Amino acid sequence: MAGPVTRRRVRGSTQDDVRRHNLGAILTEVHRHGCRSRAELTAEMGLNRSTIGDLVSELVDAGLVLERSASARGRAGRPSLEVVPRPEAAYVLAIDLGVRHMVVARVGLGGQVLDRVEADPGRDWSDLDTTVDAIVETSGLLREGAPDGGRCFGVGLSVPGVVRLNDGLLRFAPNLGWIDQPLGARLGERLDLPAFLANDADLGALAEHWRGAAVGYEHVVVISGEIGLGGGILIGGRPLRGRGGYAGEIGHLRVNPNGRLCRCGSVGCLETETGVESLLIAAGRPADGGLEVYRAVLAEVAAGEPKAMAAAARVARWLGIGVGMLVNTFNPDIVVLGGPLGELFVLTEDVVRESVARSTLVAPREQVRMAASGLGSDAQLIGAAELAFAPLLEDPIGVLTSLAA
Repeated sequence: MAGPVTRRRVRGSTQDDVRRHNLGAILTEVHRHGCRSRAELTAEMGLNRSTIGDLVSELVDAGLVLERSASARGRAGRPSLEVVPRPEAAYVLAIDLGVRHMVVARVGLGGQVLDRVEADPGRDWSDLDTTVDAIVETSGLLREGAPDGGRCFGVGLSVPGVVRLNDGLLRFAPNLGWIDQPLGARLGERLDLPAFLANDADLGALAEHWRGAAVGYEHVVVISGEIGLGGGILIGGRPLRGRGGYAGEIGHLRVNPNGRLCRCGSVGCLETETGVESLLIAAGRPADGGLEVYRAVLAEVAAGEPKAMAAAARVARWLGIGVGMLVNTFNPDIVVLGGPLGELFVLTEDVVRESVARSTLVAPREQVRMAASGLGSDAQLIGAAELAFAPLLEDPIGVLTSLAA
């Protein structure tokens, strides 16, 4: 069910400012929900039918949306026209970068993944120059494969690291070994596109909020990760970023003083107790076995193999302790487990919930839901696409004007 249009603050008071705001609000609504009738837009935005018609016509002329005849939906009278996005005509490049995976996709307006390439599955992407070259090459192939007339509006990159909010500098990606890298600027220059990057967990949280398991919830915690562990937190529907944009590094909560050394230099961090490596070690498998071996262990858990079940229960208990800390601290509506943790949660839900119950106060525990990701492995990819679409959704005509200049 569609929610109300999010009202963004209009800067200035000129008619042009108001028009730009309203165009952005309509495009955002269509992008988020895929199809909105003129009647629905009129009711939700509080504007008259003539104004909505003029605004929609401007977006149609810009090549961003289409209008089509709607069914009467059982009502008498002339059906309202439906407004739908044009995904092939307006798209972005989205990149989900991990330590051992990289997916590059072409994502159309409306959130549709149009084409995707997983570059060298299982490869170590810690060499910065090699990674940038691969992104540029793969992005070029995807753009060449796009239909004639389609426009690319930018590139969004999800990274497992700490990103400085004001300029997008990648400050620290411990599992990749990168420190203070202007990754966004390098990609933007190589691709000749506006480039944006953000922490993978933050983008996963926004994606789940807009299109996944957390749709309709305003206070959200998303925990995900593969080699490391990150957290995306939304308060009142807005990301909790902190002063410099570094909030949400929940993987480095110290939960076990007797635990393993973490890559951050501390001991017993949450990510050393709940990540992919943790399950592999507990199950007696090589720590660097990756997702393929991780999923083989989960298959054994599903089959009832005792050693695998004991290993999964151990990791699930630590996961529940971490979730309990976050429930006590942020009092969320929902905690979403993404990536490999979501796969583990599906098989060990009872253990996780029991551990959460022991770790939380009654009041916040009564209010919280827990769920596996609704987007699966695509959460970061969808979040990266939304990051790249943001300027267009904020000011469609302004962005189009700047591209034409």
